[in-house]
Amino acid sequence: MAMLNTESPSLEHRDLDVYPVPELVAALVDGQFEAVQAVRDAAPAIGAAIDAAWPRIRAGGRLIYVGAGTSGRLGVLDSVELYPTFSWPQERALAVLAGGRDAMFTAIEGAEDDAEQGAADVRALHPGHDDVVILLAASGATPYVLGALRAARETGALTIGIANNAGAPLALEADCGITLATGAEVISGSTRLKAGTSQKIALNTLSSALMVKLNKVYGNLMVDMKPTNAKLLLRAVHLTMHATGADEAEARRVLGQCDFHVKVAIVALSRRLTVMQAAALLAQADGSVRAALLG
Repeated sequence: MAMLNTESPSLEHRDLDVYPVPELVAALVDGQFEAVQAVRDAAPAIGAAIDAAWPRIRAGGRLIYVGAGTSGRLGVLDSVELYPTFSWPQERALAVLAGGRDAMFTAIEGAEDDAEQGAADVRALHPGHDDVVILLAASGATPYVLGALRAARETGALTIGIANNAGAPLALEADCGITLATGAEVISGSTRLKAGTSQKIALNTLSSALMVKLNKVYGNLMVDMKPTNAKLLLRAVHLTMHATGADEAEARRVLGQCDFHVKVAIVALSRRLTVMQAAALLAQADGSVRAALLG
């Protein structure tokens, strides 16, 4: 295999090992700006992936993340965060990681090289036409991820391949290919740095945009969150107050009547409805707070 850009020794910072701490920190931080630019450059491809995925997810499909090592762990992270942030059903955000659950915490040697296991792990989830499979690999050629990609395509699921090297098989073979061209790393070959950062940004953008399209955001407020702890309960109160102008006591009173569902509380307070009437209005509006307020 030809030397990948992500594996090539960087021509910058050749004396990194003798940098004083301020200069070392600056070099590592500055390298992350290239991750942001790589995602910006890939914005059209990310937008095309969102347009392709949204109708399938809206029809009931699942988000299925696949990866190995750092890329796989980033997929797990994105899948886990969707429930508390957007009340996205946990059974509709699944993650497949080379080496299984243990690989989340410990490197499993050789797991990423097993294409057949990647295919088997995806097939075990029985993906269908409405499912969206997001596959991540900095190299874009990880056997486990390519095996998973080919298995997913056989089922008719939509595949989104995210890689950090131009011309990578993962991006070329996926239905929607996204190339985040981050180039050589400050520490040569350590793709947990800017390649990983770029993947995190791309995943944040992709999944958050889908949730916005699914009416889980009102304005720029996360109104379909799941308040699973004291901090989030307080956030629900503040969001409701901000959106409606209600005082804290009134916001808490109405939130308490609807299991702290911010959407319902906003509509109930804004339109002076019961929480049951507000929930029914939201259901008619496909979950859109804006449409429920105008309807």
